[in-house]
Amino acid sequence: MKTILLNEIKGIEVGQAQDVKGGSGCTVILCKEGCCGGVDVRGGGPATRETDLLNPINMVQKIHAVCLSGGSAFGLDAASGVMRYLEECGCGHDMGFVKVPIVCGASLFDLGVGDSKCRPNGAMGYEACQNIDPIIAEGNVGAGTGASVGKFMGQEYAMKSGLGMYGIEMNGLQVAAIVAVNACGNVVDENGQQLAGVYREGRIIATDTLMLQLAEKPLPQGNTTIGCIVTNAKLDKAQCTKVAGITHNAYAKAIQPVHTMSDGDTVFVMATEEVEAALDIVGVLATQCMEKAIRRAVMKAHSDYGLKAWCDVHHG
Repeated sequence: MKTILLNEIKGIEVGQAQDVKGGSGCTVILCKEGCCGGVDVRGGGPATRETDLLNPINMVQKIHAVCLSGGSAFGLDAASGVMRYLEECGCGHDMGFVKVPIVCGASLFDLGVGDSKCRPNGAMGYEACQNIDPIIAEGNVGAGTGASVGKFMGQEYAMKSGLGMYGIEMNGLQVAAIVAVNACGNVVDENGQQLAGVYREGRIIATDTLMLQLAEKPLPQGNTTIGCIVTNAKLDKAQCTKVAGITHNAYAKAIQPVHTMSDGDTVFVMATEEVEAALDIVGVLATQCMEKAIRRAVMKAHSDYGLKAWCDVHHG
């Protein structure tokens, strides 16, 4: 077993764009030849695009990109730029007189940092596609540019998060995760110790503990963790959907609490259909990769927008 980058999976490219001053951005995972897709949305406040299409009962079998963005519902517009880029590349479902690229997406709420008028749009989505890079940056980039965690006591007590990635190859089977972590809750390590979250009086306080102590306090609006699993396994739409559901176990292990009514927690799956693999093995690897990617998202972030980061709290 060895670690891999997301774009080491054949046919997969990753591009990112961001407005650092504005505090938002987008991350695009491209598969120009098309791949099988699935999704599982469990948060109570999602902002998503083309998720109904991924239902196994529906017609389209191939997608060409997943676009993860900031900007709340406004940020879904970034996918239009991805569609334009793919159309210019000649990618999409051939309808005879036009090719229609299928771009699925989800957005997180980062309007509480930077400039609330800064939202990923078609131009930024297109730029992200032009920024394909073999080196995939993590932390305060792409969809993670304005991400934060632990917002139960207000944005001023939150900590900076970002974008994380982790991949595994085992006997030819490749599975990788990429995620932008913008949770209402805290991120914890494998032992349940606090990595990032509500930061008050020089320490991190567990969000679920605060919720029980302040039961009448409403949850803050504007959160959401959005991620994607990419694999070279041969999976159909129903199996991709199942893997997406299994991968939410990683969210539950690394984020406390998770799937709240003010989070739109979403997992996409993209399968390039190269290698025979047991679905449950893919699910185990996907969960492991996503769990590590979530923790990397906070550990790779640096302080910005007045928010402390993991490196500030745990390393001085």
